[in-house]
Amino acid sequence: MTESSPRRSAYARLLDRAIRILAMRDHSEKELRRKLVAPVLTKKGPEPIDAPPEEVDKVVAWCIESNYLDDVRFTRQFIASRGRKGYGPARIRQELNQKGIGRTDIDQAMYECEIDWMELAREQAQRKYGEPLPTVFAEKVKVQRFLLNRGYLMEDIQQIWRNVAD
Repeated sequence: MTESSPRRSAYARLLDRAIRILAMRDHSEKELRRKLVAPVLTKKGPEPIDAPPEEVDKVVAWCIESNYLDDVRFTRQFIASRGRKGYGPARIRQELNQKGIGRTDIDQAMYECEIDWMELAREQAQRKYGEPLPTVFAEKVKVQRFLLNRGYLMEDIQQIWRNVAD
């Protein structure tokens, strides 16, 4: 066999690659498409994938049909995972949007998730700044900035101090 004639068809190689990618963790459809056409790293360096877009579409359709690829399942798992890591809803929404998840799917999954964002924000602030949380304005601003950068909404952040004052 010559160097230019592959042993397996482009579809078979793409399907094998898709299954290996999805075996690691769930991906969004956009992520999978990007990874399928990305160059493969070999001993000689990166080698481009010479698969036509129709083949990529067929592989993605097969993955969806076989329930290996599901954007709704991915969205739910991603929200739960990032929530456990201490990120807020604004940041999670932004990351999901970058991964190609539609706004309605994100809204639905955020509505269905059972995460108390205000409590999670309080836990993150206490982990970083200790108990009790600062009440001096300058220190409160540092905590608020930290939580905003983590993706929490200002209303959840302000609710922390309202509950402390009660």
